[in-house]
Amino acid sequence: MASAITTLAADAPTLSAANTGFMLICSALVMLMTPGLAFFYGGMVRVKSSLNMLMMSFVSLGIVTILWVLYGFSLAFGTDSGSLIGWNSDYVGLSGIGITELWDGYTIPVYVFAVFQLMFAVITPALISGALADRVKFSAWALFTGLWVTVVYFPVAHWVWGAGGWLFELGVIDFAGGTAVHINAGAAALGVILVIGKRVGFKKDPMRPHSLPLVMLGAGLLWFGWFGFNAGSWLGNDDGVGAVMFVNTQVATAAAMLAWLAYEKLRHGSFTTLGAASGAVAGLVAITPAGGAVSPLGAIAVGAIAGVLCAMAVGLKYKFGYDDSLDVVGVHLVGGVAGSLLVGLFATGGVQSDVAGLFYGGGLEQLGKQAIGVFSVLAYSLVASALLAFLLDKTIGMRVTEDDEVSGIDQVEHAETAYDFSGAGGGASSRSTAAPAPAASKKVDA
Repeated sequence: MASAITTLAADAPTLSAANTGFMLICSALVMLMTPGLAFFYGGMVRVKSSLNMLMMSFVSLGIVTILWVLYGFSLAFGTDSGSLIGWNSDYVGLSGIGITELWDGYTIPVYVFAVFQLMFAVITPALISGALADRVKFSAWALFTGLWVTVVYFPVAHWVWGAGGWLFELGVIDFAGGTAVHINAGAAALGVILVIGKRVGFKKDPMRPHSLPLVMLGAGLLWFGWFGFNAGSWLGNDDGVGAVMFVNTQVATAAAMLAWLAYEKLRHGSFTTLGAASGAVAGLVAITPAGGAVSPLGAIAVGAIAGVLCAMAVGLKYKFGYDDSLDVVGVHLVGGVAGSLLVGLFATGGVQSDVAGLFYGGGLEQLGKQAIGVFSVLAYSLVASALLAFLLDKTIGMRVTEDDEVSGIDQVEHAETAYDFSGAGGGASSRSTAAPAPAASKKVDA
């Protein structure tokens, strides 16, 4: 008996300084993705909406952090109840956790796991905001964010990643958030925009990005932070799986960017910077669920397929008439669905698990499990998000007035503007001696 106890004690995980430090760095990288998303979205809207777009992402860092500490971590990763939700009173307020207490079966503290997962919870509602640009009250958005993570994100995170969650137990593979983050956010975006309606001037007025350099900066920050998002989701790298995920993240993103650019060149005749940025994000989305199950060659296939599918999907809003302002549905929902389903085709059975996809002799079983995960999360998020938006719209109102939307939501909601053009020409003396500028040069596309 004594020798058995000694053996068990020797096999028990002990705190790893290397893994703990790695996961803290990954957590910081994922946190950086939310400001990166703010720049990505902020550059894609018109001047008069850019600050509001930045704030809709940035405020998630405040709201979701507090709710996660109070009860979100407990709901998502506490002891399972009915395969639908978790709860652990020790996790409420993070008050009953020892500073060296290890996360179940791993070599990192519970605190480190909690803060890493917090950053996922923060960015997911921020992803939704891009579909609602130009027309939502900031106060209504803040309230929606708090309600949505409570009703939708925390339960879905438990389904997918929580011990005992029904999709986790089913065997759905979602390495870092294809279902829990991207399909969840994309379906929510579709549900909300179907409730609140289109922007004034949709399909009539030009609504061009006001700053493509900001878009590219945001895409670069997202790409950089995504290495923490993906590689960190293995919670360490003792066996090399995190390193494979890191490589696959880079490979799939590159393939998706090139595929998107090739598609738009053939379809529209140009290689655009917006296409390059959007293609990169599409690849990042698609490899998120799949990257721990596929080889680098499989990652190329996942990225290229997602790049083309998402490039095609962004035009659907004009065909079907839903106003997805910044293509959250076209990129995150479609990219998340593609990446999650492609696991069932390209999983090698030799990376994160021994589960093989159809192309590696595994048959259709895993593809069926992936489809259940994809469409259950999609349906729940779509319906629940639409109901939340409907209730808020009928009580406090979700939208600003038409006049406020036309004049500019930044000034109305935040009493600020993104750029001060009043001093652009220098001092009074320099303006008095300069030739008057042509009227056209003073025009700003708002």
